[in-house]
Amino acid sequence: MSAEDALVVFTPSGKRGRFPLGTPLLQAARSLGVDVDSVCGGRALCGRCQVLVMEGDFAKHGVSSSATHLSSVGASEQSFSRRRPLPAGHRLSCQAKIEGNLVIDVPPGSQVHRQVVRKAAEARAITLDPVVRLHYVEVREPDMHDPSGDLERLAKALEREWQLSSLTCEVSVLRTLQATLRQGSWKVTAAVHGGNRIVAVWPGLHEQLYGLAVDVGSTTIAGHLCDLESGEVVASGGLMNPQIRFGEDLMSRVSYSMMHPGGAQQMTEAVRGALNTLAAEVAREAKVPVTDLLEVTIVGNPIMHHLVLGIDPVELGGAPFALATDEALRFKASEIALNLNPGARVYTLPCIAGHVGADAAGVILAERPDLSDKLTLLVDVGTNAEIVLGNRSRLLACSSPTGPAFEGAQISCGQRAAPGAIERVRIDPATLEARFKVIGSDLWSDEPGFEQAVARTGVTGICGSGIIEVIAEMFLAGIISQDGVVDGELAARSARIVSTGRTFAYTLYQGTAAAPLMITQNDVRAIQLAKAALYAGIRLLMDHLGVEQLDRIRLAGAFGSHIDVKYAMVLGMIPDCDLREVSSAGNAAGTGARIALLDQSSRRTIEELVRRVEKIETAIEPKFQAHFVAAMGLPHSTAPSPHLSQAVKLPEPKAPPARASTRTGRRRPST
Repeated sequence: MSAEDALVVFTPSGKRGRFPLGTPLLQAARSLGVDVDSVCGGRALCGRCQVLVMEGDFAKHGVSSSATHLSSVGASEQSFSRRRPLPAGHRLSCQAKIEGNLVIDVPPGSQVHRQVVRKAAEARAITLDPVVRLHYVEVREPDMHDPSGDLERLAKALEREWQLSSLTCEVSVLRTLQATLRQGSWKVTAAVHGGNRIVAVWPGLHEQLYGLAVDVGSTTIAGHLCDLESGEVVASGGLMNPQIRFGEDLMSRVSYSMMHPGGAQQMTEAVRGALNTLAAEVAREAKVPVTDLLEVTIVGNPIMHHLVLGIDPVELGGAPFALATDEALRFKASEIALNLNPGARVYTLPCIAGHVGADAAGVILAERPDLSDKLTLLVDVGTNAEIVLGNRSRLLACSSPTGPAFEGAQISCGQRAAPGAIERVRIDPATLEARFKVIGSDLWSDEPGFEQAVARTGVTGICGSGIIEVIAEMFLAGIISQDGVVDGELAARSARIVSTGRTFAYTLYQGTAAAPLMITQNDVRAIQLAKAALYAGIRLLMDHLGVEQLDRIRLAGAFGSHIDVKYAMVLGMIPDCDLREVSSAGNAAGTGARIALLDQSSRRTIEELVRRVEKIETAIEPKFQAHFVAAMGLPHSTAPSPHLSQAVKLPEPKAPPARASTRTGRRRPST
């Protein structure tokens, strides 16, 4: 080091060093381990290495910094600026040379491991460190004095320019490598997976690289297409799982496999076809070729996980509910017939137990209860609820067979969430009159303009969130008792209470005389059964931890993200808790898949975390049935609700209401 060396400080890392005058900034940054991105290898093509020169005296660093302490803008930088104008004060660090002391700021967009913030109320940063990266190189042409193969010379270029060694190569790349090199005039961009495997090569500079994070649910399949260079979600999509035609719930699909030779293969082909449709749709929405998709992460419950992989789930249909594997898997996308880039690869998050799958692992990765002292309950509400309870000391998990009632199935007027479906309900306890909102309109049904607003779709049914609210509101209004029985005596007060034979129903929306939307006694029972199963599973985990109170509750899943947490507690889907600590986690399983897609280190994290989780099997727990029976009451037959009572006025218990007569439809006289 000579007296002519300049002191350069990089922020926000704070790393500093002295460098000979004339040293390129990018070279200085990399020698210090400063996080500066680049795809083109310092050729002023990609613009990812932009930095900002800080002007002024910085006593903290002992540096007087000025833009004049860098070399002037050269021809390469000028050429880039004509194509993509640089923001004021920004320079390409691969072209700017050190000519004096400097304080250099590396903006977030120029950092390799930059933080991607989730756009949600519970936003937190995700480190961007994808497992596959792009590298632009110039490959030496073959000649008679160097007869080595094109792949060998590509590998040498990657080692020389990017310090990547011991590389292997996909056969699919090798098939087209020679044509690609010549098409690009020996300048190509290689996608390298895990720092050691060439999975794709494009002629010239290629800057587009995408991955797909997928949550394969038993009802819906949701996917996020992510730019692996920026971390941005560029398109999202979802579609119904076509396996529904083989059975609405998981066990009916296992039964289909048992009863129909080749049934598992049929379901596998159906879900793989849906994955290809989803990938094509999100790529089309983002206006990118599907061949730019190079990485896929998948979460799903164990049965969905097995069927995507082509594994017959029959062993999951009965005790001991054995998984084929509970480990994370890495394999080629072509092995599960995904039509992406030929070199694309798949990562599936690990499963936890026979009915607690990779989707639950995704929720854990998204929510990280292991980082908090608060006792946190995570519930992924679906046809099979997956439940995680714990904190940094201990994590437990189980599943509970809630069935499809929460999503509208098994409900007389239930339907999937779609325009025209009732999603919000309020009932006046004095008049028993109802008002509601439907998907696709911001107006309540008693507001002017509602009929015009829903003229196109009509009022077609009631979806999951609406079902939860209407039954909770019926309880709060006294229409149903703590035992869930519709009070027929109220028919004298309101025409909305109607006889349906031996029981009564509540008319939510008259609609046409031939097809009113009614909540029947059977509908109430279906929800009671589902919520009791969910609560019983939660209570078992609380028993194993020896706790009576929870600090925090997060409801995940497509259904969990749309329900009002207050009404979930009124029904008794979840234990009593401070409502300020109960919230929606959105599609946390999908978020976990996205984290695993964008940050390769998170894969090791979740694999280690899953090994810590204690699995509780509800099917063999002797207390499950007792907890289930007690949980049939609203909110619960025996458990107190001190927090909920502060938020809503719970009705006083009353005598069992009268039933309707089977002969005349009239109410029986009270005794």
